[in-house]
Amino acid sequence: MPRNVYSEIFLHIVWRTKDSLPLLSELIENEVHKFIKHRCAETPGVFCHAVNGTKDHLHLCVSVPPTLLIADWIGELKGASSHYINQKISAKSLQWQAGYGVVSFGKNNLSFVKEYIKNQKVHHAEGKTYERLERIEARAENKSG
Repeated sequence: MPRNVYSEIFLHIVWRTKDSLPLLSELIENEVHKFIKHRCAETPGVFCHAVNGTKDHLHLCVSVPPTLLIADWIGELKGASSHYINQKISAKSLQWQAGYGVVSFGKNNLSFVKEYIKNQKVHHAEGKTYERLERIEARAENKSG
């Protein structure tokens, strides 16, 4: 990427475990969060602002460069993280469901998104989730064209 490019691209990404099973035990969750932070740091131009979730899904807040192919990167991140966990802990201990949700947002909303991710378990326990940041698939009425 040329040096004379300025960008502010903030993304909130969410994906679920296979069949929404509660696969993210405390041990697996800690390891997968460390892995994702490390993988973000290894990806040129990507900065991880927050990662957290519940036993059946994961939220990630990142800044990305305009040259990043988002779908490819998320697919690689999901595949590499489950491979890492399955090698480190035990085979098939982590599988991700196909698909993901990604929402772009402005810098003014960065602290809100980071706090939302940080407090995932509380939001879900209290039933106070923000639908836009939990959505993984398009609504049925948005699928037809």
